[in-house]
Amino acid sequence: MHQHEMSARSVFDGVVFMPSQIKLLEDFKRDMHPDKVNLAGREYVGEHGHTTWLPLVRKIKQQIATDPTLTPEYPPNLGIPEFTRRATELALGKDSPAIVESRVFGVQTVGCTGAVHLGAELLRSCYCSSSSWSGPILLSSPCDDSLAGIFKAAGIEDVQYYRFWDAESNGVCVENMVRDLENAPEQCLVVLFASGHRPTGAELSQEDWKRVAEVMVKRQLFPFFLMSAQGLCSGSLEQDAWPVRHCVSLGLELLCAQSFSYNFGLYGERVGHLLCVLKQNLLAVQSQAEKIVQTLWSCPPMEGARVVATVLSNPAHLVDWQESVKAIAERCMLIRERLRERLRLLGGPWHWDHIIKPGGLYCCFGLNTQQVEFLVQKKHIYLLPNGCLNVSAINSRNLDYVAESIHQALSSKL
Repeated sequence: MHQHEMSARSVFDGVVFMPSQIKLLEDFKRDMHPDKVNLAGREYVGEHGHTTWLPLVRKIKQQIATDPTLTPEYPPNLGIPEFTRRATELALGKDSPAIVESRVFGVQTVGCTGAVHLGAELLRSCYCSSSSWSGPILLSSPCDDSLAGIFKAAGIEDVQYYRFWDAESNGVCVENMVRDLENAPEQCLVVLFASGHRPTGAELSQEDWKRVAEVMVKRQLFPFFLMSAQGLCSGSLEQDAWPVRHCVSLGLELLCAQSFSYNFGLYGERVGHLLCVLKQNLLAVQSQAEKIVQTLWSCPPMEGARVVATVLSNPAHLVDWQESVKAIAERCMLIRERLRERLRLLGGPWHWDHIIKPGGLYCCFGLNTQQVEFLVQKKHIYLLPNGCLNVSAINSRNLDYVAESIHQALSSKL
């Protein structure tokens, strides 16, 4: 496992994703070049070049602000009940066996980061009969560097990695992933991206997920899913949640950290949710979650969760929102197709089929350090150090410039 870990890490050695994004944003703001492009941002960027509210979300926020029946009181520690119920149904489906059999509970959290933190604390205190359990936990290589920090802050020091991204093929190497999971210690925790892996945007097929789930069952591994952009990867809420639902159908216990920042455009509202699917001790774990929440944030913020609950509980709003999410996913896919066509026309020995695979906002070109530096320093195109970028920031005004710049980075002797 350690040999695999070293080989996997070497591809992205030294990359620290979150601090890099912050520095890149600061450099971008200081850059006065007229053609500068920020492809390292985290938010969805529309054709106009900046983030905006979804029309439905803006409408609901206005309704909430003028609703005389709402009072400014603290919500329950575990969040707004209607929100947690609807978020659970969105992830698992209303007819999920876990819901029918009352084997699930949800906690409203302060963003997806809060959900991961709470999940880590729960695992530390409840997952293993030994109170001294501290891992191991397996993260994908690569992943946001902040993930390891969250688990370590919760006292889980033993962080290892399974191979996910293959730089040579510019895609997932499921063979390596499955092999590393087969060699993982039994009952360890495995963090999985249900859809839209960050930062690569790479996706597993349903057949690949079946292989992964089979290993999880055989090795008694505990899945901790991250679902930060449900619906934005394939355009289908059901398809993006399929890996989670499949594992539940196999009888696996699991955690799932959900975010509503991307699919609702509520970036500053910190609307997250931790979904817990268990076989036993549900009330005891729920009680422990409430104790932990009281030490982390006491109670979650209200407004964003009210927006989500209002939309998900109203059939007409739900259809409207789903259409908006699908439109965003389709636009990202169209950008990928246009970018591939521009790069193909520019010539060269490179193949670009990997960039049109659905992956939501993120896409990885696998550029080396020198090529990324060339794009930043010479072309004023800002992207993550490993060549991953946010495709939504590409629009009709900068598409040709971005394609030509990438072509030059690959063609030049740097």
